[in-house]
Amino acid sequence: MSQTTVSLRGKKRTHTCGELRVKNINEKVTLNGWVDRRRDLGGVIFIDLRDRYGKTQVVFAPQHNEPVYQIAKQLRSEDVIAVVGKVGNRPTGTINQNLLTGEIEVLADDLLILNEAETPPFPIDSEIDTSEELRLKYRYIDLRREPMQRNLQIRHKMAQAVRRYMDGLNFMEIETPFLMKSTPEGARDYLVPSRIHHGKFYALPQSPQTYKQILMVSGFDRYFQIVKCFRDEDLRADRQPEFTQIDIEMSFILEEDIYQMAEGLMKTLFKEVKGIGIETPLRRMSYDEAMTKYGSDKPDLRFELPVENVTEIMRGSEFKIFESNIRSGNLVCGINLKHQVDDSTRRAELSRKQIDEVTEIAKSCGAAGLVHFKVIADSIDSPTAKYFIPEQLKNLREKFTAETGDLILLITQPREKIFQTLGQFRLELGKKFNLIDQNKNSLLWVTEFPLLEWSEDEKRFAAMHHPFTSPKDEDAVKLEEGLKEFKEKKEWSSDNPVGKVRARAYDLVWNGNEIAGGSIRIFHPELQQKMFSCLGISEEDARRKFGFLLEAFKFGAPPHGGIAFGFDRLVMLFTGSKSIRDVIAFPKTSSAMSLMDEAPSEVGQDQLNELHLKVI
Repeated sequence: MSQTTVSLRGKKRTHTCGELRVKNINEKVTLNGWVDRRRDLGGVIFIDLRDRYGKTQVVFAPQHNEPVYQIAKQLRSEDVIAVVGKVGNRPTGTINQNLLTGEIEVLADDLLILNEAETPPFPIDSEIDTSEELRLKYRYIDLRREPMQRNLQIRHKMAQAVRRYMDGLNFMEIETPFLMKSTPEGARDYLVPSRIHHGKFYALPQSPQTYKQILMVSGFDRYFQIVKCFRDEDLRADRQPEFTQIDIEMSFILEEDIYQMAEGLMKTLFKEVKGIGIETPLRRMSYDEAMTKYGSDKPDLRFELPVENVTEIMRGSEFKIFESNIRSGNLVCGINLKHQVDDSTRRAELSRKQIDEVTEIAKSCGAAGLVHFKVIADSIDSPTAKYFIPEQLKNLREKFTAETGDLILLITQPREKIFQTLGQFRLELGKKFNLIDQNKNSLLWVTEFPLLEWSEDEKRFAAMHHPFTSPKDEDAVKLEEGLKEFKEKKEWSSDNPVGKVRARAYDLVWNGNEIAGGSIRIFHPELQQKMFSCLGISEEDARRKFGFLLEAFKFGAPPHGGIAFGFDRLVMLFTGSKSIRDVIAFPKTSSAMSLMDEAPSEVGQDQLNELHLKVI
C-alpha cells in the first residue's frame, strides 16, 4: 500500500455515509470516509465506513471483483478510503436497526486508499475506558467519537438558533476587540505585550462589558455577540481560561424586557434542541429567599427540603450547645428529611447507621455536628429531646410541617455561614436519597442581589457583579447614608448601610446551575462615581481604568442593561455532559494546558527581545 500521490479525482463522494436508504437501491455511488470496523468472514470482507453523518456497510466479494477484494484485505481501522459501488438490500436477517443506513449495503466495484492510519491510542467507540489526559492529547482522535461529534453538532445547532432568534428581535451582532485596555476588576487579566509600544500591554477581555455599554451610547440599542472571553483564574470542571458567552445588551429597557427576551431564547433552545416546551413566565425568587430557604443563590428546585430557621423555637432550652450558640448570636436551622413514598411502599425509617452516615455528610459540608429528631405518631424521639420542653418540640414539628416518619436535622452556626452549609447539605441529601427528579427542568430567576459584598480580609466592599451595576431606586437613600458614614468615620465596616443596598441584577438558574447573569447598568456619571467611591476607586483610578467609558457617559448615555449566557455551560447541560471540556472542540486541562499542542510553551529569545521582555 505504498502510495505517495493520491488524488480524489474520479473518487469524490456522491453521498455521505449516513445518507443512503432503500430508495437508493441499484444506484452507483461513491463514498469517502474512515474504516470504522473491518470483518473478514473468510471469503467476504465487510467494513463499516464512517464519516460525521453516519456509517454505511461496504461489502468486498472476490467473486464480484477479485483485485478490489485483495486491496480490501489490507485495510485497517481508521484508514481513509474512497469506495465506488452499487447500493443493494442487505440479506434477510442482517438488517441493522441501530443504523439509519441499516437496510442497505454497498457492493464495492472500486477502492482507493487515500491514507493509511496507525493504530489509534484508544478505540473510536462511544464508551471508552481511558483517561481524559490521553483523550485531550489525541483530541483529533477523540473528536471522531460519536458522542463528541454529537455534542459539537448540538453546539452548532444552538449557536444558529441563537442567531436566528436574536436577528428576529432586531438585535445586531457586532464584534468587539480581543486586544483591549487592562481593567483589573475581578479575575486576573491575560496580558499581551506590545512589540511596537515598549513596556505596554493589551489585555484579553474578561467580557465585552465596557464595549457593549459604549455601543449603547453609540445608538446601537440591541446588540448581541457569541464571543470568546478570557480569565486567568483557578479552573474547575465548568471553567476554562477561554470560554464563550452569548453577550446581550439593550437600551431603553427595564428588567421585564430582559426577562421576556431571555425566556423567549430559552423556549427556542428547548424546542429546537430537546423538542419540548417550557412554561413562561418563569418563577422569580429574591436572593434573600434563595439563600435562607435553599442555602444557595442558584437553588436546585427539582426537589424540596427547604431550610427552616428555628432559632427562636430553640431559644431558652436546656440543650447547652444550642443555647450557648444562640446567646453568641448564632442561628439554629435545619432540614426535614421527608419520609418518602416509593412504589406505594413507605421507605423504612433510617437506621442508626444511616443517621450516622447523614451526620458525616453534614460534617463534610462544614457542620460541627448534627442533631436529629425522629417524628413518631404523637411525639418526637431524639437523644436530645429531654432538653426541650413539650411546647418547643410541638413548635419544631409544626415549623417543619413534619409527619410521622420524617427526620428533622438541625445544626447551629454563625448567620454568615449556616445557610451555605445547609445548602450544600441539602444537595447531598438529595443525591443520597435519590430525591432529584432527573426528568424535570427547573428554571427560575434569582433577583435583588446585594449590590456589594463585604471582604473581611480587606476590610472593604467589593462589587458582587461588576462596578457598572445599578442599585435599586428605592435603596438610593442607603447608598447616600453609607457614603456619609464612611466620610465621617474614614473607614468601612461590615454594618455600613451600603451593604444593604440591593442591585438591579438577576441570574437565570437551571437545575441548580447559573446559566446567565446580568443587570441594569449605571448610566449617569454621578451615580457611577458614587459606586466607585463605595469600591475604594478614586477619581484618578477611575479615569485611568475606565476613563473612556466615563467620558462617553457625558455625551448622552441611554438607560441600558443586559445579560450574558455561559454558552459552554448551556451546551453542557443540553447535551447531558459532565464537563464543559466535552462540548469544546479544543479545551484546556484543569491546569490551563493544551496537551495536544503543548500550550503554553516557551518562546525563542528573538521573540522576547522584540518585545523587550526577560524571563526571570
